[in-house]
Amino acid sequence: MIVQPAYARIHFDPVADPRAVVVVGSARFTVVTSRLIRMEYSPDGRFEDRPSQAFWYRRQYVPEFRAEQAGNELVLVTEYLRLTYRDGGEPFGPVSLSIALLPDGPVWHYGDADIGNLKGTARTLDEADGKVVLEPGLLSRDGWTVVDDSHTLVFDERGWLVDRNAAEGALDLYFFGYGLAYRDALRDYVRLTGRTSLLPRWALGNWWSRYWEYHDADLRQLMTDFRDHDVPLSVCIIDMDWHLVDVGEGVDGWTGYTWNTALFADPADFIRWLHDQGLRTALNLHPALGVRKHEAMYVAMADRLGIDPATEATIPFDIANPAFAQAYFELLHHPQEAIGVDFWWIDWQQGKRSALAGLDPLWWLNHLHFYDLGRDGKRPFIFSRWGGLGNHRYPIGFSGDTIVSWESLAFQPYFTATAANVAYGWWSHDIGGHMDGTEDRELYTRWVQFGVFSPIFRLHSTKNPVHERRPWGYDEEVLCITRDAMQLRHALIPYLYTMSWLDETEARSLMRPMYHDYPEREEAYGCPQQYLFGTDFIVAPYTEPLDRKIGMATQTVWLPPGDWYHFLNGRRYSGDAWYTMPGRLDDIPVFVRAGAIVPLGPRVGWGGVENPDELHLHFYAGADGRFVLFEDDGVSLSYRDGSCALAQYEQYWRDGQIDITIMPAGGDPAITPAQRTYYLYLHGVTEPEQVVARVNGAPYPVSVDRSYGGEGVRLTSIILERTAVAEIVLRTT
Repeated sequence: MIVQPAYARIHFDPVADPRAVVVVGSARFTVVTSRLIRMEYSPDGRFEDRPSQAFWYRRQYVPEFRAEQAGNELVLVTEYLRLTYRDGGEPFGPVSLSIALLPDGPVWHYGDADIGNLKGTARTLDEADGKVVLEPGLLSRDGWTVVDDSHTLVFDERGWLVDRNAAEGALDLYFFGYGLAYRDALRDYVRLTGRTSLLPRWALGNWWSRYWEYHDADLRQLMTDFRDHDVPLSVCIIDMDWHLVDVGEGVDGWTGYTWNTALFADPADFIRWLHDQGLRTALNLHPALGVRKHEAMYVAMADRLGIDPATEATIPFDIANPAFAQAYFELLHHPQEAIGVDFWWIDWQQGKRSALAGLDPLWWLNHLHFYDLGRDGKRPFIFSRWGGLGNHRYPIGFSGDTIVSWESLAFQPYFTATAANVAYGWWSHDIGGHMDGTEDRELYTRWVQFGVFSPIFRLHSTKNPVHERRPWGYDEEVLCITRDAMQLRHALIPYLYTMSWLDETEARSLMRPMYHDYPEREEAYGCPQQYLFGTDFIVAPYTEPLDRKIGMATQTVWLPPGDWYHFLNGRRYSGDAWYTMPGRLDDIPVFVRAGAIVPLGPRVGWGGVENPDELHLHFYAGADGRFVLFEDDGVSLSYRDGSCALAQYEQYWRDGQIDITIMPAGGDPAITPAQRTYYLYLHGVTEPEQVVARVNGAPYPVSVDRSYGGEGVRLTSIILERTAVAEIVLRTT
């Protein structure tokens, strides 16, 4: 028997605490939380305790509940739900099974349509020219959702997916009765299914990718051009022409594993050069056609799988076969990783069928690639399309080949934010669009601006010279605007990386619909053009052309209660109101809440990915606030064992006085720089009457920086040792 390699096994905990389980006849109910109940029906009395594709951790803390049986009727009551079941020896039905949300919420009956579902995401945006239909999500204005897990596969003792072999008519349902407690619903879902792993820090910078037949010299020159134009990058992806494509008449070259040495004479040397420039890289994969006779590793694969190489028979792609899967990784992928390939772009477009009934190859490729990449303690992640529920565990998402159009751009903010309703927070889009359509300097610029405030920034297009994605490929104005935007993206990495950590620890996606934080406000459901970005921002990108009469684009924005600041120009807005925001080509409607503290790295023309020696802290007046900055080595899993640092920044406002505290980072002291320079910016403040600073209780010279020409007030630099405490007091009246 072939056993899946140990590095690809997972620690499941799928068997619920017996105290949370109630069995009535052919039905079993498991109280997962006080708002989440698993409901099973099995005609032969066999219930499923193995982990399914999505649900891995059913053993949860048992909440208080009572279960009362009278005859064939069960009444199960938690703090928030009342389940009623009448056992008549038949499958669940609208009369036999219902759940009421307490104290006076809606009542669900089995089979009810979830008409208020707020949607989730979609497998792909391939060939999309605007809107696509989204799958149901986990949140609903009806107050409840039901996930039908009856027909998914389950993991066996090898960590391999197998059929359930359940009796005909068996049901396995999860009832989420969270009302408007949307964030609680997502947190509990992630506890039950597994968390989203922290991304590598470098993945949050700017990516370059293009479907193009590059020579290694071309890519070296292109990366140098980015550097010479002061446009920072952190990733350079090599699309499918890295491998042999012209492999014989009538032979499809879409799948390949052998380097095209006519283009890349020394792949290891080229990848080493990319790494020397501070760039990570990935190779594109289209694995569906298997391994053909021209591949360098054909003989080794054939021998491993018991095929006579002399036959030159194609080795079919059979990811449902454990023996093939092990050879697939060990012989086709690990050698490429040994020469420096950092991750894989899994470009699966060949449907949902495999040799195992019910197994979608995309779902399984995502799962296997994710865990294989982390086999040696490396932080695992993938780059692939959405495979269905549970895929939030496997970031990053590749949204596919969109049409170049304003309609495509306009749909992506809603699409990306709504994916948070299934905890899928890391979509990556082809910035600028992929193919066809009409190229336009304004459209390209607006897409770049959205990309800065999206989960992953990745420039990409198809093999057509018309589709220009280089920032300097249009004109000087576009270069200046997009260079500034891409430098801002790298400056945002300290903030973005902390948000990735919050996604792992709190199930809070970076980009979310407004109703996640404002579920009781009707306005939050009526503004799909805007979204929450991290803990502090609201973004409403321009997604329509400029009005030629006024030379500006417009966007309508709802600002929730409280005060808000325009991130770029510092203007203060009163919340609980709608605003029409006009803007020139260099404007982006981005708002920061009063009380926010936003950490930025320095603006750089290259690099800016590592933990910075220089930190720019932006404080927004009008409310107290706190920010905890997360840092670690950026690449490994050692942060889970405590090798990380958490620094806390605070601001308190009272009687015309602002108290700011910079605390030393707790945790592993080796993570942060031994000495760090801080620049403090105060927005919404005119020049203060007095500034007093102390470091470790001793006076420290600091004043208003007169050379600063931006909005608000900047103080002169403060240089702190990693263990220092800085306290700054400003009097404004």
